[in-house]
Amino acid sequence: MKKRWVIPDIHGCINTLKQLIENNIQPTKEDSLYFLGDYIDRGADGKSVIDYIMSFQEQGYDIQYLIGNHEYYCMNSYDKDQNRWLTKSSIQKEWERYGAKMTLRSFGVKHPRDIDPKYIEWMKKGKYFIELDDYILVHAGMNFNIQDPFEDTMSMLWVRDFKVDTMKTGGRKIIHGHVPVEYSLIQLFLDSDSYDFIALDNGVYYGDQKAGFGNLMALELNSKELIAQPNIDF
Repeated sequence: MKKRWVIPDIHGCINTLKQLIENNIQPTKEDSLYFLGDYIDRGADGKSVIDYIMSFQEQGYDIQYLIGNHEYYCMNSYDKDQNRWLTKSSIQKEWERYGAKMTLRSFGVKHPRDIDPKYIEWMKKGKYFIELDDYILVHAGMNFNIQDPFEDTMSMLWVRDFKVDTMKTGGRKIIHGHVPVEYSLIQLFLDSDSYDFIALDNGVYYGDQKAGFGNLMALELNSKELIAQPNIDF
């Protein structure tokens, strides 16, 4: 039976991702892998995370992926940096607060403009949301204060608090990452029918420094199987 795996924020933790996929998920080409964004920053090897996902795409696996706010930082810093030589753009300065230097190092460059364009193009091809029959996948959430929440793509990257209007989702649950939540709370979202969203990010970049956090999660949508892979990069 085809499986549908959702994987949230990876943040440069390539070894943890490989362990999760190769030792736990072990996908076939009949399965679907959905990635919720934030492949880069905080961890040391964002480039290898993207290379790894690209390799599955090249082999013909069913890969669908969103962009997160960290890819937004990277893409826009790349664009703004094209004609700058002495000063940094405001978005690059902001990006540097959240892991830009580690990401640039993983690409082997000092400036955003020097990133291999194929990685920027890959990011730009990422979706803001994925609609399934039973779920809506987004990186951060949605803005239900407007008539059509699908029009506000910036909220899909950045929002931290939102209340789902199921009339606007067609009764579908939202699955998102972006804000790390404690493991037992993720399990509660799955076990209870009273929630109309599932927050799946467990803050893999915390490692073992914060109790209840530090895992890279994967959720199989058909069986509701939840896998928590501890960080092995830190």
